[in-house]
Amino acid sequence: MRIIILLFLFIVFTTCKPSKKEELHGYSIEEGFELEVIASEPHLIAPVAIDFDTKGRIWVAEMNSYMKNTQGSGMEDPTGRILILEDEDDDGIMETSKEFLTGLVLPRALALVYGGLLYAEPPNLWFVEIENDQPGKRVLVDSLYATSGNPEHQPNGLMLNIDNWIYNAKSQYRYRLNNGVWEKELTTFRGQWGIAHDNFGRLYYNNNYTQLIGDYVLPNLLIRNQYLKPTIGVNEILTTNQRVYPLHAASVNRGYIQGVLDDDSLLVNVTASCGPQVYRGDQFPDDYLQNVFVCVPEANLIKRNILTFEGDKTEARQAWDGKEFLASLDEGFRPVNISNGPDGNLYIVDMHRGIIGHYAYLSPYLKEQIKLKKLDSMINMGRILKVSNDDNFFDPDFPDLDELDDDELVEQLESPNGWLRDRAQHLIIYKNLTSSQSELEELALDTDNPVAQIHALYTLEGLDLLSAEILVEAARESSSFVTVHSTLLLSQFISTENVPAIAALFKELMNRNDKETDLYLSFSLGGWMEESESDFRPLALELMNKYHGNTIFEEAFISGLRDNSNELLTDFQKNIKNANDTVGIIPKLSEVVENQKSNQLNSLYLKTILPEDDRTKGWKIYRNNCAACHGPEGLGIEGLAPPLMNSEYISQSTERLGLIILHGLKGPVYVQGKLYDQFHSMPGYVNNEFMTDENIADIIAYVTSAFSGTPRNISIEKIKELRKLKPESGSEYTEKELMELYLDKETDENLMVK
Repeated sequence: MRIIILLFLFIVFTTCKPSKKEELHGYSIEEGFELEVIASEPHLIAPVAIDFDTKGRIWVAEMNSYMKNTQGSGMEDPTGRILILEDEDDDGIMETSKEFLTGLVLPRALALVYGGLLYAEPPNLWFVEIENDQPGKRVLVDSLYATSGNPEHQPNGLMLNIDNWIYNAKSQYRYRLNNGVWEKELTTFRGQWGIAHDNFGRLYYNNNYTQLIGDYVLPNLLIRNQYLKPTIGVNEILTTNQRVYPLHAASVNRGYIQGVLDDDSLLVNVTASCGPQVYRGDQFPDDYLQNVFVCVPEANLIKRNILTFEGDKTEARQAWDGKEFLASLDEGFRPVNISNGPDGNLYIVDMHRGIIGHYAYLSPYLKEQIKLKKLDSMINMGRILKVSNDDNFFDPDFPDLDELDDDELVEQLESPNGWLRDRAQHLIIYKNLTSSQSELEELALDTDNPVAQIHALYTLEGLDLLSAEILVEAARESSSFVTVHSTLLLSQFISTENVPAIAALFKELMNRNDKETDLYLSFSLGGWMEESESDFRPLALELMNKYHGNTIFEEAFISGLRDNSNELLTDFQKNIKNANDTVGIIPKLSEVVENQKSNQLNSLYLKTILPEDDRTKGWKIYRNNCAACHGPEGLGIEGLAPPLMNSEYISQSTERLGLIILHGLKGPVYVQGKLYDQFHSMPGYVNNEFMTDENIADIIAYVTSAFSGTPRNISIEKIKELRKLKPESGSEYTEKELMELYLDKETDENLMVK
């Protein structure tokens, strides 16, 4: 009877209301799942990042000025927006949109936090209060969040983790609002575009050519000692398999290079992977929980990876060989980010753009493909796609967290839906619900739900209500999943009076003989040793002997040390087994001691801001100084300057190219056997005080990438040498002089043709 009623309701629901769903053709998704468009143009254009509010509305950052043509014209125009998409009639389609912020230049990330909106518009990171869906007071969080330039190589993400910190990709900083003050703190430099976390709090990211990278351990643990240079545990490639299985021969930037495409012109390995997301919802089958989905926009597909966890490492494998979770024949399908939704489903941010590569990186090959396929005409589009499980007749309901009372909000920490848990934790802290302390402490000790325990512990921490007693009990009674968080949080309570209880706890935990627990004890011992050497140094010796040669254990322990490394080294040399080995704690500790003596810091502590990449800088210099004669596309201008596209001067010797840029070149000049500039000359920049050696290197990096098939670089030292290598005439070089200096077997077939 129940099935009949459900079927009847389903029929009534689908027949009495006209469907507004957009048909998708040429898309293939894994069996058992449904893909639907829930928002599209004209309601949004070129979306790159989204977040959900408690009502299920979608906030979207649009980068609609990005790459409207191969020259990147208008890229810096203030046309970017942040929109609010809403489904007003509950049909599952976001049929209305309203502008929240306009006049932005390349906004690339956003997060609904602390009752407002945190968003990135380089070079700034802003926080703006929300008042009735309108922007209120605005605060500059960081004026050096990112330099201007290529969005592919600047910070993005703004992902709130379980530890109450907001993390970014392509960045070495994390942020949080604490007692009304924005804090900015160093963290490990991670990834390129997109960042995610799992239920434990570990971070996942990637770069163009590596589809999944991650941390074996929780954030910031391996960088606490500024003299330690970690060699393991962060920025780990989780799967060496970068293979992709596209449905068609999509256009990719380096498709002319042997091995990039197979015999059927299909992409072999990822070249522009981005936007990873760990599925943490409750609507997919159980074996999908904590799978990592990765965007591959250049091949119009999304990959699925399955994670496995060991005590001291994480690994991943592709779910299938020969197929993908989602793939499309539509070359406009450009997934760039994926989000978990409040309803437990996955949401795909489809930029739906013809050109997704930055102009500083476009190869001549791809430019020709773009022209041939007219991909540059695809500029005013954009979609949000929803992936759901076919087993659900209706969209799953979810509570409006803003409408819940305090107890109901705490209950959401037990939800099987990670989005609801994360947002409930954040709201409890933001609303300062200290009256919920007893309920949170009870949940923190509920060993039947380890995931909820972790959320409860970090909620208590965010409310400044965490106690050593609760942490000791949670560590002692819970699974290792919770124990390791508890031992780390206990570091906030290092004091003489707590030493006996913590020493007893650590000894008890070591008797479990659990690798994961031992690893996080290694992280914790250094701080406690400062309070009591006699209680904790024997435990450290025991662990270092037990895990002799295990690098992550050794670096975990050293990361927690402060100023007692030298004294500890002497003691360990006497008491560590195999102390004379070339591996183990002794050589690593010795290196840290020497680094401390010579003040050799971890490079993380030396950086201040991510520099702009060389090719983007080179493009700007080229645009301002070279394009007027050689053209923005390097095609040359008749009677003024020869083409650079496919020129031997670009594709061959970088030293010869450097001499031309520095000292100039006078005609006659031959390019591909054709005579150019018979009477003209190009002046050099050798005497231009504003054109530095770095500028010359950046120009070469750009033009070899944009106008030849082989991107190359030249060292600053070589440019300094070339500055001194002046032509005999004292003016510009001639082609003959350059040939005598840099004769190339391939060159003399085309150059100097008489």
